[in-house]
Amino acid sequence: MDSHRPPAAPAAIRHVAIVGAGFSGTLLAINLLRHDGPAATLIERGDAAGLGVAYGTRRSDHLLNVRAANMSAFPDRPGHFVEWLAAQGMAADGAAFVPRRVYGAYLRDTLAAARVLAPDRLRVVAGEAVAVDGATVTLADGGTVAVDAVVLAVGNLAPQVPPGLEAIARHAAYVGNPWDPQATRGLGDGDTVLLVGTGLTMVDVALSLEAQGFGGRMVALSRRGLLPHRHAPASPAARPLTERPRPPLSALVRAVRERGQAIGWRSAIDELRPFTQGIWAAADADERRRFLRHLRPWWDIHRHRLAPAVADRIDTLVADGRLTLLAGKCCEARTTEGGVAVDWRPRGGDARRTIAVARVISCIGPQGDVARTDDPLLGALVGAGRIRPDAEHLGIEVEATGRVLSAGGDSDERLFAIGPMTRGAFWEIVAVPDLRRQVWDVARYLSNAHWVGGEGL
Repeated sequence: MDSHRPPAAPAAIRHVAIVGAGFSGTLLAINLLRHDGPAATLIERGDAAGLGVAYGTRRSDHLLNVRAANMSAFPDRPGHFVEWLAAQGMAADGAAFVPRRVYGAYLRDTLAAARVLAPDRLRVVAGEAVAVDGATVTLADGGTVAVDAVVLAVGNLAPQVPPGLEAIARHAAYVGNPWDPQATRGLGDGDTVLLVGTGLTMVDVALSLEAQGFGGRMVALSRRGLLPHRHAPASPAARPLTERPRPPLSALVRAVRERGQAIGWRSAIDELRPFTQGIWAAADADERRRFLRHLRPWWDIHRHRLAPAVADRIDTLVADGRLTLLAGKCCEARTTEGGVAVDWRPRGGDARRTIAVARVISCIGPQGDVARTDDPLLGALVGAGRIRPDAEHLGIEVEATGRVLSAGGDSDERLFAIGPMTRGAFWEIVAVPDLRRQVWDVARYLSNAHWVGGEGL
């Protein structure tokens, strides 16, 4: 027997419950069918199966930040999304940045097609999973789903209250969920809105405010005040990397800078993509901590870019003085008659400044520490010792197969996790190109098809 092969999935797995029907959960269910694997039950709150937060937006100006040509749901069918666009009578330019709501329709259409082909093997349950006992999932309404294995595909967790804003967390002027439809409503043109965070979430909220006709002022504050960079026309490297760069971290930073001077920083970052997970896996705990503390903000703005049309609109808002970017930290906040007053300290300075705003919207992005989450299911699993946070508290600790590790470090043959909550093991696991590969591999594992080489079966 080949000692390098991954272990076989337990033979008794005939039915899998997938908690969460966003991109990862939906594609796992579909791939289980494609690999002739176990039957699947998708569990999702409400009627959002196939969408998740990312693709549930109704706004046409919220665009994908990956070109259509690289957004296929399947690694063995790279043209699947572009072909679907053409079949819908939409522009099938692979270089286009398509609205996220269109991609949501693509996922739901793909899920519906799979259910038609195998109605007895793929079921969708509307409900909230609150506990897992063995491999039985309990729902908030008291119902249960008895299966042989459970996969946690819960997506990103709601953000914690940003430091310094705890005193206003329960005030009506504070919005902790930037995706809440009420987050941007009821504001007047004389109002100022504080957006805490300057990343992709802030960009979405700023565009939503503009599209709703908000004529007031937006102020975006983060530790470094960094805005994601924009995509540029693709320019493949003359000599792409053929092997994974090696640590230490300082040498890798120098190598990327030198490579960027030679071929452009976008190409230098993009050519790392096939190796990023390996670089992360090879880094020791100290290197990972240093990266997260010092380099992560810079990596994020170079790696996760804006579609050109979106970047143009943000640039216009900044040039017109309607959006101001600040570098600093919130110190404390208090309620006022007209909203809230936030004391903040500029980066590199000691003196506090105060900004009076009508609303504060948290755009700091998701948190991943399952030891601190108020999610009932993850909290129960942590409390029972069935899952534990990874060393960096980025998510759930898992093996390469997706099997979770218990509080004692044991691998669980009946409980798996996929998607952004596994970033502690893989780091680059938030975009479709990475997620589709992970989901494909986990589906093959659960179907005992992972012995077969290549992507086509």
